[in-house]
Amino acid sequence: MMKAFCLLLASATAVSAQLPSAKPIPHVQAVPMPHHITSFQLDGRELTAMHFDPLDMRPFCHPIRASRDVSLTRMGHPHDPLTHSHHNSVWVTHNLVNGLDFWGDYAKKQGRIVNVEVSREGYEDTDDYASMRMVNHWISEADKAIQLIEVRRTEVRPEDGAKSWFMIVDMEFTPPKGKTTTFGATGFGLIAVRMAKSIGVHDGGGRILNSEGQLNEEQVFRKPARWCDYSGRITNDADGFGGITLMNHPMNPHNPTAFHVRNDGWMGCCLSLDTPVEVTEEKKLRVRYALWVHDGVATQEQSEAHWKKFVEMPVVDLNPPKPVNK
Repeated sequence: MMKAFCLLLASATAVSAQLPSAKPIPHVQAVPMPHHITSFQLDGRELTAMHFDPLDMRPFCHPIRASRDVSLTRMGHPHDPLTHSHHNSVWVTHNLVNGLDFWGDYAKKQGRIVNVEVSREGYEDTDDYASMRMVNHWISEADKAIQLIEVRRTEVRPEDGAKSWFMIVDMEFTPPKGKTTTFGATGFGLIAVRMAKSIGVHDGGGRILNSEGQLNEEQVFRKPARWCDYSGRITNDADGFGGITLMNHPMNPHNPTAFHVRNDGWMGCCLSLDTPVEVTEEKKLRVRYALWVHDGVATQEQSEAHWKKFVEMPVVDLNPPKPVNK
């Protein structure tokens, strides 16, 4: 056995000597894939993927995996897949922007969020995190008029391997030159999560918990909170549980914000439940959210501790200076 190990070590050393400049592979990578997909991977295993095909109604992330190869989220409502086709796993959108509906897929005044750029500096791969920067246009489906220009940076940051990791979503919204854009008063938008059927309170016996200790739709619905967790069963193993804590950042408008939740398996963080938010060239909208993806059923203390970690993280610059070509 020792002889075989020594031979293997000698062989590896010889190969390394052939290319001494070879760099270690980052543990976390954002890997561009075919058909407008970026795969976020930890040591080669996908945790989630960003889908941004311009033919879709909006970009979204799917699947969302913790330590098991089962997604904690799903595409579409388990009992109403047609009229709830807009429930795209983890997605950013809004029900009322300049009178347009970016939330649903079959609105009379339909909006669409179209990716227009992933810049050359748009990807980062490191041992601690991977990120993707993109530019999206929020347009009117009828005449293709731009309502908003969105810069979005999505970061995946493992904390305890795949058992516990953050997805951090930073966005800045700017209207077209000389225009004002209004996010109207509604409970639908800005960021939402459609949980797996087995995690839903109704279908799977899961649980909704917010930062105030309130439980399930009956107590949590549209109540202000710092965060909201949805946990439940994902496999039939004795420890086959997992969940997601959706987190609002104090820098966002109307903090603490209301959370729109349903026992049928979804939760969303409201940007403008009762009060519209206006965006101008001088007053851009800058928001920051996080998802803590975890194994097990999160306790209130665990979710609160991770929310504090999120809040203490430095806020990134979405418009860093471009590198100088030499």
